[in-house]
Amino acid sequence: MSVILEHVSKAYGRQKALDDIGFRLEEGEICGFLGPNGAGKSTTMKIITGCLNDYQGEVRIKEMNLRENPLKIKAIIGYLPEQNPLYPDLYIREYLLHVTRLYRVGRPVAKVNAIIERTGLEPEIQKKIGQLSKGYRQRVGLAQALVHDPEILILDEPMTGLDPNQLEEIRHLIKETGKKKTVLLSTHIMQEVEAICDRVIIINQGKIVADRPIGEICTHADEGMVLRVEFSPGSDTHWLSKSELFTHTSQQAPNCWRLTSPQGKDPREALFFEAAVRRCPIIALHTEVYQLEDIFHRYTQNFPAKPGKD
Repeated sequence: MSVILEHVSKAYGRQKALDDIGFRLEEGEICGFLGPNGAGKSTTMKIITGCLNDYQGEVRIKEMNLRENPLKIKAIIGYLPEQNPLYPDLYIREYLLHVTRLYRVGRPVAKVNAIIERTGLEPEIQKKIGQLSKGYRQRVGLAQALVHDPEILILDEPMTGLDPNQLEEIRHLIKETGKKKTVLLSTHIMQEVEAICDRVIIINQGKIVADRPIGEICTHADEGMVLRVEFSPGSDTHWLSKSELFTHTSQQAPNCWRLTSPQGKDPREALFFEAAVRRCPIIALHTEVYQLEDIFHRYTQNFPAKPGKD
């Protein structure tokens, strides 16, 4: 096993950020780590990377206990935190060379040149970090996480600030990197998780509420139905957002809604009746397969977001 968490808990004062969580990550696995704001994602990542020491439970990395071998473990982890701590007055190459010195990387110039090419930083290489766009600053953060060729990669919101073209490039980079490394990836972009990850862990209120391979988590939904419904033009359909027939509603267009029903419920007959009473003629209705977004809502919507630490 590359990463093992057992009975890990963490509190900030009276607020419990993590409540007896545990999971294992394998070498060559890209795992999506999902949860609403305040669920405990960033806290978990900070513990794995050794940035938080005051926790209960046990963390083992490559068969080493994190408390007993913090420096050895930090040397084999690459970490991109959500708040990317960069030096705005340094040039890109200057900053990355500084990172190689911290990790005592051999052949630092060659390693920096290679990671600049891999992360697509060449067009901006003559600029200081403070002059870069948000997307390029994110690339620099990813470059510093990779430059020492770590065995384990922890990425907290790596897609933040990227345009569609940059997303495609970084997605490819993470997928290629994940073939030989262990990757834990946190993001709010569900499509990226579906495109990149082998497995999904969902955390909510400090507890693991789902943990399945990406190919199974939607097919094992086994809970209600997903409907795409089109109403007659001009219909007032705002009542759907408060309807008790559905656990999640999303307006896709002025007259088109995507609706998810509770577990074991077929809402179609009741929907037709309600729409008729409200004089909102239905002109099209289709059932759809579950998407990861539906599963995410299923496991997290019944719990209010917690304030404070994530």
